[in-house]
Amino acid sequence: MDLKSCIRDIPDFPVKGIIFKDVTPVILDPYAFKYSVDKMCENFDFSKIDKIAGIESRGFIFGISIANKFNKGFIPIRKKGKLPYKTYEETYTLEYGTATIEMHTDAVSEGERILLVDDLLATGGTMKAAAKLVEKAGGKVVGTSFLIELDFLNGRKNLENYKISSIIHF
Repeated sequence: MDLKSCIRDIPDFPVKGIIFKDVTPVILDPYAFKYSVDKMCENFDFSKIDKIAGIESRGFIFGISIANKFNKGFIPIRKKGKLPYKTYEETYTLEYGTATIEMHTDAVSEGERILLVDDLLATGGTMKAAAKLVEKAGGKVVGTSFLIELDFLNGRKNLENYKISSIIHF
């Protein structure tokens, strides 16, 4: 299946000069969505993974699907102020500004092995911040899985200490 053809470009979103890669057509098509989730899982041994963590919001869509497929717990990593319990937080730089993400302090137990999931790898800042949250809680990041990677932004440099799996490259 040609997943690349399912990705829609949205110019000047969320700010002028950015071309947003919209995954909505993928999740609207049940065959493309199932195929994308299956492909995002191929490079990992789920017998050695305890939980899946997904980054708000599209990382939730793919991460929960992967967690369900392998009967694993799911950890939501959200924008600051959106989680109701005590949190760890991490601030990072985006390609168009800064942001802060949070994770509940009890989401990861000491030594748990966590797979991090998001829809897109751009500069790697968001995923690196998510990895720091997991490690701050005592967990071990076993890898990162993305549907899309924007190769020209060199996000892999920010994640060089982690296994990276990306399905579609732009």
